[in-house]
Amino acid sequence: MSTSTMPSYKNLRLERREAVTVLFVNRPQVLNAINRETLGEIGDAARAFVADPEQRALVVTGQGEKAFISGADINELAPLGPAAAEDISRFGQSVVDLFEQSPKPVIAAVNGYAFGGGCELALACHMRLASENAVLGLPEVKLGIIPGYGGTQRLPRLVGPGRALELILSARNVKADEAERIGLVNRVVPRATLIDEAVALAEAILKNGPLAVRAVLESAHRGLDLPLEAGLRVESGQFGILAASDDMHEGLKAFLDKRPAQFRNR
Repeated sequence: MSTSTMPSYKNLRLERREAVTVLFVNRPQVLNAINRETLGEIGDAARAFVADPEQRALVVTGQGEKAFISGADINELAPLGPAAAEDISRFGQSVVDLFEQSPKPVIAAVNGYAFGGGCELALACHMRLASENAVLGLPEVKLGIIPGYGGTQRLPRLVGPGRALELILSARNVKADEAERIGLVNRVVPRATLIDEAVALAEAILKNGPLAVRAVLESAHRGLDLPLEAGLRVESGQFGILAASDDMHEGLKAFLDKRPAQFRNR
């Protein structure tokens, strides 16, 4: 599989693996802690990925062996007053929202510590794979603050409110095996193969109809904020839209002909 490196950012490293972009948060000297500058770069990279028609899936991970993202940069948070604290929270939320709202699949490859803002960024991805050494947690209440990049909202939606509140209020960290058991991550894989398995998952998704993949992400994202009946209407609407596409007719015909579909994204 060919790879090409695209050094474009101070705190990130990007690789292209065919149609899959791999984004490394690249601050290993501080266990990939994210400051405002890094958040801005992540936002820029996420928007560039969505806009690039050649790149169809994104894998997000951390540089090095120890950390995915160890959290927000405490040195930057410590002096903040109320207005500035609310501002950085809203800014961080807007950045991680880009992953959740992406019309293309986004997979977190959690390769070590994922605390605070790092855990929140992983929660915003569509799927999460974790290495055997991964540890996830939202320790903010230990510092007298709360998760500010969406953790109080996404974790209850993912693992249920009771379990989420236990983890947030106790500030207890979760190792990879427990994270898989409670649904915080999709599965645990060996550290040595984590990126390759995340890319392989992305490639498996990309073999399917691109318009259908986009429609699934749109339906699921919108439906989570709606009552079931309204969410079902969103799903039916997307189903109807796909019926007007060449890809749907190609996919159904290919199935009947017992051959691989040749999707054209139209």
